[in-house]
Amino acid sequence: MSQTWVTLLIVVSDFVGINAATLALLWIKHVGGTLESVRRSWEVLSGDGVPTFLYTLSFYVTDALPMIYACWLVLFIFNGLYRPFYSGSRFDEVIAVFRVVTIGVLLLFIATFDVEEGMTFTRALVGTYWITLLAFVSGGRVVVRSVQVKLLSAGIGRRKALIVGTDDRGVRLLDDLRSSPARGYEVVGFVQARGEPISTIDFAGVPVLGTVEQLAKMIADRDVESVLIALRSNSHEEILEIVNAAGSRSVSFGITPDLYDIVAGHVRTNQIYGVPLMELRPQLRAPWESAVKRLIDVAVGLVVMVGLSPLWVLVAVAIKLDSRGSVLFRQERVGRQGRSFTIYKFRSMVVEAEQSTGPVFAQQVDPRVTRMGRLLRAMHLDEIPQCINFLRGDMSLVGPRPERPYFVERFCREIPFYMRRFNVKPGLLGWAQSKHEFDMDSSDLSKIAAERLEYDLYYIENASLILDFKIMLRTIWFVLSGKSTR
Repeated sequence: MSQTWVTLLIVVSDFVGINAATLALLWIKHVGGTLESVRRSWEVLSGDGVPTFLYTLSFYVTDALPMIYACWLVLFIFNGLYRPFYSGSRFDEVIAVFRVVTIGVLLLFIATFDVEEGMTFTRALVGTYWITLLAFVSGGRVVVRSVQVKLLSAGIGRRKALIVGTDDRGVRLLDDLRSSPARGYEVVGFVQARGEPISTIDFAGVPVLGTVEQLAKMIADRDVESVLIALRSNSHEEILEIVNAAGSRSVSFGITPDLYDIVAGHVRTNQIYGVPLMELRPQLRAPWESAVKRLIDVAVGLVVMVGLSPLWVLVAVAIKLDSRGSVLFRQERVGRQGRSFTIYKFRSMVVEAEQSTGPVFAQQVDPRVTRMGRLLRAMHLDEIPQCINFLRGDMSLVGPRPERPYFVERFCREIPFYMRRFNVKPGLLGWAQSKHEFDMDSSDLSKIAAERLEYDLYYIENASLILDFKIMLRTIWFVLSGKSTR
């Protein structure tokens, strides 16, 4: 299914949803929604009122409905609701529809606030129209997008793509695209960038087709639509070389950001007497969003700790019966602005687990975990006491995972910009854990930390309540599907 057909189906779905909601509004306003009103309208249809009713109906169908639909269509187009869906999500689309529909209904309410009696709409009618329109339009779009996702997952409608870069960054991009088929990419080959060793082997089943100098021929031979650049350092010279190598071929380009690109995304450009000045953004969220986020943290902490307290008593008893030691595990972690705090968890390991080894990074399979600890970790119940940290303000529900001082000191020496992840409060649920499964048994801890950092910096740059809700939903899916979110 081509993107043109998908867009056409979305337009048809919106057409049906908008007109159905509008007809429902007009029915409620002029006829009423009760059974008695239905009975009266049937009497009208059965008696002498048929011509009048048909005239009214024909007026709405021929004049009012097309005009109302045209207004919504313009509003949807100008707000980008007919953009290609490849890189979006259904949740994002529902939020976008919610925003546009809310604005449109508010405009309708304002426009009919003080006009003649026959055209006014009460608050109840406006609220009903808003809910109905949101349900019909969002529901139709979710159905169409779900079909599109199924087709993309089956390999139908994908864009053929090349990945420039044959090191671990390129292979990782391939893994990410394969795990997210809804993005709509079908990688047909790798391209060697300047300075990379000559290779003809396959990477994860995808062949290396040649070098950047041969890019135009590869695009033509394989009908490539997208070129994805995955280099360790996105220098201007290399990117220009790749774009020029594509020649006049009509392809889109995508670039995976390195740490420098991500940090550059935090800058805001001001002017001092006409001289541009770039400065790091001091405030990541609007004040009202920060207040709402804090309110959510406190509410979740109270509901979980107080509302489910009988369950935590049973968990505490089970921990004591299973192994010796305290019920709660306390450990120092690094929080916002590099300040240390004590994190709380249900104990899942044996007592003095690191006495002979020193600090050890978390592992998928850890012999130090007790029998009860394995159950708690599998159900993620060992993390529950961190609600205490929510209430104290040390942590938030959503944010980069807090790290131990030992590893923070090490990673700060080895990874550029590592301390920027501490510009926000650490959290229980993180963007990195909801988007990517890390090889926790790898011996290269710095590589794991660097990969996490890229996701953490993306979260910091794009911090919003909508992104927080998306992380919550993705984490719920991860837990229900048995995937790790640690």
